[in-house]
Amino acid sequence: MASHGNDAARATYEVRVPSFYYRPSFSDCQLLREQWIRAKYERNEFIYPEKQEPYSAGYREGFLWKRGRDNGQFLSRKFVLTEREGALKYFNKNDAKEPKAIMKIEHLNATFQPAKIGHPHGLQVTYLKDNSTRNIFVYHEDAKEIVDWFNALRAARFHYLQVAFPGASDADLVPKLSRNYLKEGYMEKTGPKQTEGFRKRWFTMDDRRLMYFKDPLDAFARGEVFIGSKEGGYSVLEGLPPTTQGHHWAHGVTIVTPDRKFLFACETEADRREWVAAFQSVVDRPMLPQEYAVEAHFKHKP
Repeated sequence: MASHGNDAARATYEVRVPSFYYRPSFSDCQLLREQWIRAKYERNEFIYPEKQEPYSAGYREGFLWKRGRDNGQFLSRKFVLTEREGALKYFNKNDAKEPKAIMKIEHLNATFQPAKIGHPHGLQVTYLKDNSTRNIFVYHEDAKEIVDWFNALRAARFHYLQVAFPGASDADLVPKLSRNYLKEGYMEKTGPKQTEGFRKRWFTMDDRRLMYFKDPLDAFARGEVFIGSKEGGYSVLEGLPPTTQGHHWAHGVTIVTPDRKFLFACETEADRREWVAAFQSVVDRPMLPQEYAVEAHFKHKP
């Protein structure tokens, strides 16, 4: 490092990093940072032009420990990723002919969640099922293996998006390959009539979908709220309407949509500031054309 410096080291060890490969920042989990360093300097994955790593192959199969939806136990399950079919599948039995679930690459996201899952290699995979978000939680004991799965999913997403948006540059597509959540944590919420008592729920802000769960590791959200842009009549306010009752936490947040107001309460003022900042960042962002279809679906939900 003293004789060559950062630039020379990157020119050698990062000369062939695939566009889809996740480059961690200082805020990412230890697993991603450590495996990035090992991939560069220990395994020399990005130096030789003739070398193709398994995560670039377009097909991957193996076993991951998956959390059961109902009993919460982690059991070994076979997973198959196939770019040709545009899907990630998992099977409940090794010899099963039909998969238990088919997750379309088009609607897939993966993000490492070691604290929430309770394992340093914990990966949360989400996909849309009937236009509602489904979570699955997996891990592998081998650090390289789970990071290779993560990058294989990103590679599959990259190649799908290249076909879907043929004029887009790599720089346009890479931010869409996977996303971390804007904010997660507990808040209290009340129902649409705003006369029910407030109940503590786990909330996840995933792009424009605000989801709430009874437990952070639930497979399905109890409900989802679409948050559009200020041009569409959405806004975020600190505090609650003066007549609001039934909340135990004092730091209120109101989300105003064209159809109704959603009332939440945070435990601390710091929590409220973080939630308001997350909501505001979404409201301030203009809607994309494809997001109007998602908004319309939410408006027609029973």
